[in-house]
Amino acid sequence: MNVLSSSIVLIGMPGAGKSTVGVLLAKLTCRSFVDTDVLIQSQEGRPLQEIVDREGYLALRRIEEQVITGYGCTGCVVATGGSAVYSPAAMAHLKKHGMVVFLDADLPTLEVRVKDYGTRGLAKRPDQSFRDLFDERAPLYRKYADITVDCSGRTHEEVCDAVIEALGETGRSCGT
Repeated sequence: MNVLSSSIVLIGMPGAGKSTVGVLLAKLTCRSFVDTDVLIQSQEGRPLQEIVDREGYLALRRIEEQVITGYGCTGCVVATGGSAVYSPAAMAHLKKHGMVVFLDADLPTLEVRVKDYGTRGLAKRPDQSFRDLFDERAPLYRKYADITVDCSGRTHEEVCDAVIEALGETGRSCGT
């Protein structure tokens, strides 16, 4: 796959920085930015938390899979919802179109960053703690990652630099 024309797909826990790093990475690599959580909310016309509250976390996961497998983006930076890794079909679709980068942050870092755990619209069981969610998802992130970037103790800019370096890309002139 040609790295320059492929997408960069960001996976990781809530609070890892997928959306923030994604926007910066898109600017630095001259790609469009797509946030699958925003696509879901646009399609459904409601926030993620409302989907979870009314239909349950499994409904959100089904909708997420449908949105991801139905969306085609070449040469984009894609920030996925943290639960995208529960869907083999969604991950196969994303891997077909790009390199999957796991933004790996340790639990203490994530706990500091995520203050709205109960109302964030996460596809999790109602009784599931943040630690339990972390323990459940970490092996899935590792399974699907083409590249893993440690985000703990790094600024968003440093994470972008690490992703670009890991992908072997060099800076491009975006014509701006």
